[in-house]
Amino acid sequence: MTTLSQNRNISTAVPGIVRIFAYMKEPRVYNGIERPEFTPERISELRLDEVFVFGSNLEGMHSGGAAWVAFQMFGAVLGCGVGLRGQSYAIPTMQGGVETIEPYVSSFISYAKEHPELFFYVTRIGCGIAGFRDKEIAPLFSEAAGLENVCLPESFVKVLK
Repeated sequence: MTTLSQNRNISTAVPGIVRIFAYMKEPRVYNGIERPEFTPERISELRLDEVFVFGSNLEGMHSGGAAWVAFQMFGAVLGCGVGLRGQSYAIPTMQGGVETIEPYVSSFISYAKEHPELFFYVTRIGCGIAGFRDKEIAPLFSEAAGLENVCLPESFVKVLK
């Protein structure tokens, strides 16, 4: 008899019922710390090596949504709408169409690649106050989906599959 520990993808028939044990992934571990598979919907604290990535405006007026959380809790600075400040990374989303967001996402991805000592939680940038939909923004993060130190929202990952 095969046990679950021997085979993580098993289908077992029980009289009248078929039980399927879905593939059980190993926990995501980065820098020796277990991390979630997707960015949590609410983040209220960060470890020292973690960064909260949020949608901003170029003026850095962090007055609502994830930007407000970044300002209140994770070191975002008023007047700074792009890049890393404290434990937050601002990506402008309020200046025009998706094509205007792409260069800032590319810069973020480059930054994440250059800083493997950090772990980044990307929020649903642009999908709140800025008014974009996941299917518009998620493709901008396709390259980030392959980075071990970047955690994306589940809604973005679903779009990318």
